[in-house]
Amino acid sequence: MKKNKYLLLGCSLASLALLLGAAVEENFLKEWRRIQARGSNEEGAIPVQLRQVVNQQLGVADRCVSCHVAMGPGEQAVQGGEILVPHKAVVHDPAEYGCTVCHAGQGQATEKADAHGDVHFWPEPMLAKEMSYAGCGTCHSALGVPGQEGLQSATLAFERLDCYACHRVDGKGGTVRPDQGGMEGPDLSRTGLTAYDAGWHEKHVRKSAEAQAGAWKTAFRAVSEEDQALLAMYLATRVAAPQLVAAKAVFHSGGCLGCHKVSGVGGDDGPDLSRAGFKDPGQVSFEHVPGKGNMKNWMAEHFRAPASVVVGSQMPPAALSDNEIQQLTYYTLSLRRKELRDQYLPKDRIRAVKFSEREFATDGGTLYGAFCAGCHGQDGRGRRLAGLVSFPSITNPDFLAIAPEALLAQTVEHGRPGRRMPGWLKSDALRPEEVKAVVAHVRGLGGVTAEADSKPARWVAGDRNHGKRLFESTCTGCHGAEGKGGEGPALHNKVLLGAATDTYLVETVSRGRRGTAMAAFLEPSPVRPALTKSDIESVVAYLRSLEGGK
Repeated sequence: MKKNKYLLLGCSLASLALLLGAAVEENFLKEWRRIQARGSNEEGAIPVQLRQVVNQQLGVADRCVSCHVAMGPGEQAVQGGEILVPHKAVVHDPAEYGCTVCHAGQGQATEKADAHGDVHFWPEPMLAKEMSYAGCGTCHSALGVPGQEGLQSATLAFERLDCYACHRVDGKGGTVRPDQGGMEGPDLSRTGLTAYDAGWHEKHVRKSAEAQAGAWKTAFRAVSEEDQALLAMYLATRVAAPQLVAAKAVFHSGGCLGCHKVSGVGGDDGPDLSRAGFKDPGQVSFEHVPGKGNMKNWMAEHFRAPASVVVGSQMPPAALSDNEIQQLTYYTLSLRRKELRDQYLPKDRIRAVKFSEREFATDGGTLYGAFCAGCHGQDGRGRRLAGLVSFPSITNPDFLAIAPEALLAQTVEHGRPGRRMPGWLKSDALRPEEVKAVVAHVRGLGGVTAEADSKPARWVAGDRNHGKRLFESTCTGCHGAEGKGGEGPALHNKVLLGAATDTYLVETVSRGRRGTAMAAFLEPSPVRPALTKSDIESVVAYLRSLEGGK
């Protein structure tokens, strides 16, 4: 009996000790309490209490300001160490928007590891410090961003024309110069969101002509129309997040939209990336990911070696430098679009969602880079990857010399059913004027114009039965039985046959394609006799029969 009493007494004392310990830890030893105890303002020590930012419209209840006190409402004067410093000047007030809208993490937690999301169960860990601007993608949709080459040209134009003499952009420029005074023009860091005076050039020319001295006379010269277009592109992409725009330019250069959709635009082969930044680290494997097991490292390794990170992935490895891989990771982490109340919906998001404005520039180079380069390569010469379907060269001079504009346009518009080439006009990804821009860019890459063809689209009158025999003995090794495809492309494709002229088909068989397995059948070979013009026309007549006798 006494033993039971002693056991009960011992358990009671242990429970009391645990409760006292928990009370002491909660009320005196919590990290946020120790941090606040070091804080002070003009009135003296600040009260030690749980602090939070609540914004019901954004669905925010963040207690991050219990540690980062000076970032809370009305607390900017608090001092007391590195952690008790105000947020640097940004467009949005953290005291209104909270922290997790931009930085992610677990806002209602009060322990550092939990708040930062460094726990196995939290699906939205805080973004790494060097990728903080990726949080802008929660609300914003930077519009008109070109590919890397276009963005670099636009940026260099702004520097080359010495616009920094008077204007500050993203903290750079507007410096005082001897005998020229200081910054005269407005800060241009947010022109992609707030717009700017489209008639600036004429006004600048007039002021420069009227000026007798100073920056207007010495720092400004009339700008060519080509450079004005580059400056317009540069200003359209200034959204106070230069790292994010640069990362988006890498995305628009890698052909990613050829397989993936972002905000409803892109291909269907890969998963939709509109919310890829919210990928749950608890739902992926880090077995083959070097370094710390976080989504930043997972995505970077996924771009380098997709099949080793995701079993069965058909995504080709990204042919990018390490820096570009990091930028692509940066942009992918920014794809975290949330539903927002209208009062918090930014103008660029409204323009993208409600007025269908493009997030990418619509010049041919950017469109090709965004939709086509992933398969056909930046130079258009095609790609051959182990274990994947080979992608043809579309800048082969033998192809471009005989391919009419209509064939190129219809191929882009309607694709090739049964193959990985989608119809970009049919899927509403590209618009008619954008298709024309892509075709013109492909022509420019190849540097070859189409030969004149005075014949009608359909003029061949060969013997289809003879053509069938020739096809079966000569062509099926590459193009398969009945032209269904093999090492060579499928030729029974109705979209191809509908767009191709007889001249194109005859000349392709006659001349072949240098750099490919397609031989010139008008010329003899050690392994086969040459075909005559009549033979080749008979083969084309047989191919025409595969589209239903047209």
